[in-house]
Order: sequence, then structure tokens, then C-alpha cells
Amino acid sequence: MSDYLPFEKAIEALDQSAASLRRAGERLDEAAQLEERAQRQLAFLYSKLTPWQRAMVARHPARPHINHYIAGLLDDFMPLGGDRAFADDQAMIGGLASFQGRPVVVMGHAKGEDTASRLKHNFGMAKPEGYRKAIRLMDLADKFGLPVITLVDTPGAFPGMDAEERGQAEAIARSTERCLSLGVPIIAVIAGEGGSGGAVALAAANRVLMLEHSIYSVISPEGCASILWRSAARAAEAAEAMKITASELLRLGVIDRIVYEPAGGAHRDHATMIKRVGVALAAELAALGPMSSGDLRAERRTKYLQIGRQLPAGSDQH
Repeated sequence: MSDYLPFEKAIEALDQSAASLRRAGERLDEAAQLEERAQRQLAFLYSKLTPWQRAMVARHPARPHINHYIAGLLDDFMPLGGDRAFADDQAMIGGLASFQGRPVVVMGHAKGEDTASRLKHNFGMAKPEGYRKAIRLMDLADKFGLPVITLVDTPGAFPGMDAEERGQAEAIARSTERCLSLGVPIIAVIAGEGGSGGAVALAAANRVLMLEHSIYSVISPEGCASILWRSAARAAEAAEAMKITASELLRLGVIDRIVYEPAGGAHRDHATMIKRVGVALAAELAALGPMSSGDLRAERRTKYLQIGRQLPAGSDQH
């Protein structure tokens, strides 16, 4: 394991000591004890993460990205590109595929895995043509009666001048509107960062699933801290106040299901995480399958109109 997070220094030290002993071929029993101790500490540490620490985990560069989920869960993926107006935005990928024998439309943000691919995919920050591509794919799904699966992992839509000139806000609004008007089931998975309108544009779904250590918010903790206190250094304080974690958002009714991660986060065990997401998707598709188009739209409308109207008993009413 590389790329340890700042709060994992003790785990890193134990892992390095064990690895050193194993490389030397000495004191293997001691190495095994160190590894076991590291696993226990890791499980304890991840059982009590702060919101800011969860934000670090959600942004981990080794976290599974959309290409991993497509490869692990879907068959016969056929990518479709372009918005038929301006360009093909590589920050947003999608197409036709088969999920457990059922044809679906899948789409989501692509962050990239190394410097070259991150630049190619613009770090998962889509431009207007990316959201217009998403609308095009949703139109296709509606036409042929195919369920939609979206994988959300973005710090937010691209805020550059060229994106604004081409109608970024309008494209995000129309993508959100298209999610809400679909006559087929739509299930969103918050797989990493769910940042701002750039995330909501793919997540106004019948069911919103969220990985245990993902985050979902209207703005990044750093951005919130910069606005409120004129200092990004107070990001941890902002993260605590913003209720960005899966458990808080489930309590508030913003999401519908938490998909729990392997010990130490999804970046430590891609295969287990992808399998768990597949199980959750299958269950939600089965539940939504019998519903008519009108019922799907009505349920979706009711779901979003109720958010914020009545908090669960015991919730903070401030």
C-alpha cells in the first residue's frame, strides 16, 4: 500500500517494518504480528473518522474510478461520445452496457489514474458538453426503456471561463431536469467526491447510493471555509458543519443507502468494493423494475420535494 493519508502515519510505520522484515526473510513471525497489529489499528481508525478525514479518503488517488466499476460490473460496454453540438468531453464518459444480463445506460465522471489521464479527463470536472452528453445518453435510455446507472466522482463542474461562455449553468440545470423527468429507473452512486451542481446533475435519481467514506455537498470544505472565514485552513471545521458524510446524509434523507467499504477504505480492496456496489445496484434495480414511468417520476418528485421539509426525529433543526 502506497499513498498513505496524513492520519495513517502509524499504520504506515507498522506496514513498512513488516515489509522490511519480510524482504530480509527474517523474523517472519514478528512480521505477521506487525501486520495483524496494523490491520487492527486500521479498522479502529476507520471506525471513527472525522468528516475531514473522510474527505481525504474520498479523494484518495487509488480509489476505484468509473473505469474500474465498468470493467468489474458491466459486460459489453459500448462507449458513446460527443454532445452533437460542440465536442466530446472526456471528463464525462458513458454508453450502453449489460448489467447482470440486463441492458442499461451507464455514465459518470472520469478522474483519471495518473498525471496524463488526469489531464485528459480534466480531473473529473466536466464542461457543458459533458453534461449535454449525459442528457443525450438519458434521452437514449428513455427512448428504449433502459435503466440508467450514474457514477458520481467529481470535485465539481469545471469553473473556467470557456465553460461559462458555453453555458455551464444551463447545461447542469438541464441535466438535473432530465434526471427528474426520466420515465425509466435511475440509480446514482456517489463513489468518491460528490461536489456541487456538477454532482447533482447526475444524482437527481430514484435511488442515491453512497459509499461509506464518500462525501456529497454543495461546495468543498475548503471553498466553504474560504467563504465563511476567509481561510481554507479551517476546512476541517467546515466539513464538520456541512454534514457531508454518508451517515449524516442518510439521516437527512438526501441519500437512500450506504454501501459499506472494506477495512481501510475502497482504495485498499477494489474487488470487494466493486462487488458490494454490484449487490446494491442489483437490489435497487429489482425494487424499481415493476414501477411504471409515471410512478417513477412521481416518486422522484416527491423524494426531492420532501428533502429539508421535515427532518427525522432528533435531528438538528438549526
